[in-house]
Amino acid sequence: MSPSYTTSNSGKSLLGSYSGKSLMGQGSRKKYVQQVTGKHNDTELHLAARRGDVMEVRRILDEINEQMLRTMKGDEFDDEVAETTASVVNEMNELGETALFTAAERGFIEVVKELLPYTTKEGLALKNRSGFDTLHIAAREGHREIVKVFLDHDPGLSKTVSQSNSTPLTTAAARGHSSVVDELLSRDSSIVYITRSNGKNALHLAARQGHVDIVNALLKKDPLLARKTDKKGQTSLHMAVKGVSSEVVRLLLQADPAIVMLPDKFSNTALHVATRKKRVEIVNELLLLRDTNVNALTRDHKTALDIVENLPFSEETSEIKEILIRYGARQANDLNQPKDELRQTVTEIRNNVHNQVEQARKTNRNMSGIAKELRKLHREGINNATNSVTVVAVLFATVAFAAIFTVPGGDDNDGVAVMVHALSFQVFFIESTAIFVLVVCSIMTVQTKFQICTIFVLDILKTCHFHPKN
Repeated sequence: MSPSYTTSNSGKSLLGSYSGKSLMGQGSRKKYVQQVTGKHNDTELHLAARRGDVMEVRRILDEINEQMLRTMKGDEFDDEVAETTASVVNEMNELGETALFTAAERGFIEVVKELLPYTTKEGLALKNRSGFDTLHIAAREGHREIVKVFLDHDPGLSKTVSQSNSTPLTTAAARGHSSVVDELLSRDSSIVYITRSNGKNALHLAARQGHVDIVNALLKKDPLLARKTDKKGQTSLHMAVKGVSSEVVRLLLQADPAIVMLPDKFSNTALHVATRKKRVEIVNELLLLRDTNVNALTRDHKTALDIVENLPFSEETSEIKEILIRYGARQANDLNQPKDELRQTVTEIRNNVHNQVEQARKTNRNMSGIAKELRKLHREGINNATNSVTVVAVLFATVAFAAIFTVPGGDDNDGVAVMVHALSFQVFFIESTAIFVLVVCSIMTVQTKFQICTIFVLDILKTCHFHPKN
């Protein structure tokens, strides 16, 4: 049964009837609105688009033109037809979907081509309750040809976003539609940098799902995408190791090997995540890389070995544990033990040095007292020795003095020595005088030199005893 269309001058609308329900346009100008039917208040155009019935879509559009042609003439006809047709094509059901959206979602490209010329720019940007517009829903379902039609019509549609800031690219990448991803990237490669509200880009999502072709295509556009992190600090490698594709992991590591040690906000490296997810093959793949630190610590001070030890026993955990140990994995407590031992050794050394310094201070005080006593003793010894030498010297001087003034043979009456003119007496006198002078000089010289030499010897002995070499 086909709907019949009639004009209503009172209701100002075009009616198509299946169920008797109608939408009446309000206002002074005529508004032509199709009859709604079905559980979501779909129009007849919605139903035709859902079936992919392009002939019915054309008939409905032609019927609108014919109805308007019978009621309108003149210059205003073309504008009114365009406005009315656009309102019909852009009519949304209760799900927020237009007939064009419905056709794009189901992949009916001929219906899309038929409706697109009557759709406004605003109509293309309309979103359903899930936040998808027409291009986004086509990308989500993997309809490359329809995506191409929309981008030919308006290239800017590739940057539209959903409620979670998802672009057609991120959605297609997450769902593995590589042909759609290629089409979108060929139009505008800058969209690879648009992230979702959680910070994840298309590479994060494709890596998580293990879509090798898409990961490869995205890395070719920019290998540095592998370093981009989401709001949790996770790289695409963190996402990849949660999945099961070792090939994706290899692609990411080939693009940038250093990302293997990049931690997230909780200090988890890819190895920690892979271990926690029990990905045996991926754990082995990560450990083949020389940059991987098998004993890296998480924020809560756990190594990969600690993580696997806390997992329920299974074949996977047992195998992962064996692999980790083979590459030198240790538990965090074992890693800290050498540090504790070193800390204890340093403490002991410090205490020993302190004790030695204190003992040296005490020894220095004792040595200082001994040194004072020794100085006193050697001063007394010097004085005694000097006195002894002086006594002997005085004896010599006394004898010499007596010899000078006690003249052999005596004196005559005039007090002149009897032997004054004798050569032997003259020699005796000169020798006695010389001896006296020498003895007096010796007393002074010997006393001074003896004191100096004694002090020098004692200083040397003191230096040897109290200031030993280190």
